[in-house]
Amino acid sequence: MPPERYIRPSRKVLFMNRYISVLTYLGISVHDSRILTVRGRKSGIPRKVPVSLIVHDGQHYLSAGRGETEWVRNLRAAGEGDLRLGPRNRHFTISELANAEKPPVLRTYLARHIDRIGPLFSPATPTASDEVWAAVAPNHPVFRLEYRQRA
Repeated sequence: MPPERYIRPSRKVLFMNRYISVLTYLGISVHDSRILTVRGRKSGIPRKVPVSLIVHDGQHYLSAGRGETEWVRNLRAAGEGDLRLGPRNRHFTISELANAEKPPVLRTYLARHIDRIGPLFSPATPTASDEVWAAVAPNHPVFRLEYRQRA
């Protein structure tokens, strides 16, 4: 069972998420943003949240710097979702990475967005040792995306 770590976003972050969502809906990607739509695990109602798409070695990933967020729990339960940028919407299924597989993807994510998410990964840095990353990886869920046509 993954650790129940969650860092609540500040009001400033929540405000910025709204701003980023509007731009992403218009087709302007801010910090590799997409709108994730995933079915709520309890309600079944589609939930939408801005996320940053991670591209590592040609594969697409999502990760939650804040840990066990609601979108993470919903995505685990649903096993699939949609990513939107402007009018383009892509359906995907997921496979969650094991802790040992996460560090290279998380390094890429942190290196690209260190100004925004650096403190969420402390003490890890893009150049930190494998031991530091092994300690940090369990706090950050990572999902590999496989794009599919909707059935």
